[in-house]
Amino acid sequence: MTILQIITPEEASGKTADLYQEIEGAFGRVPAVLQVYGSSPALLAQQWEGIQYYRHHPRLGAALLATIRMLISQANHCDYCVGFNEAMLINHLGQSAEAVAATKRDPGSAPLSDRDRAMLLLVLKAVKTPVLLTREDVETVLTHGWTESDVLDAVVHGARNQMADVIINAFKVERDF
Repeated sequence: MTILQIITPEEASGKTADLYQEIEGAFGRVPAVLQVYGSSPALLAQQWEGIQYYRHHPRLGAALLATIRMLISQANHCDYCVGFNEAMLINHLGQSAEAVAATKRDPGSAPLSDRDRAMLLLVLKAVKTPVLLTREDVETVLTHGWTESDVLDAVVHGARNQMADVIINAFKVERDF
């Protein structure tokens, strides 16, 4: 049971209700992970804006982003996010359960393009061991056709996911998918 009182869509009012309506329009429901933010409309708005930004990112694809989230969450022992992103990779992005399991064991085997895999490995290094990231690491990714902006966006996505894992784990958000 979530240890922080959540604001359900039925209880929401004002800015929270408006945001929940947008979220429900996009996802068909308001996931528990977003209901946790319901008591702070400003934080909910920030979370929703970030989700929208990455959902419509012109260069970072859904499979890359879901793989980043799954692996960051695995390192953070966030079962909610690992399960959510596994399900997304399998049910919506066409990866097999075996491929997802292999990716969890060895991120270098992720069924992504070489370009996306290079970005994945850079993000994992940046988030797990930020002081070890070098300009050479960035240059390697740039040779795959990524831009400096893409690198920043991808690393911020991984770092934001780590923050979300802390919130989900700390407040014991239960799976609702």
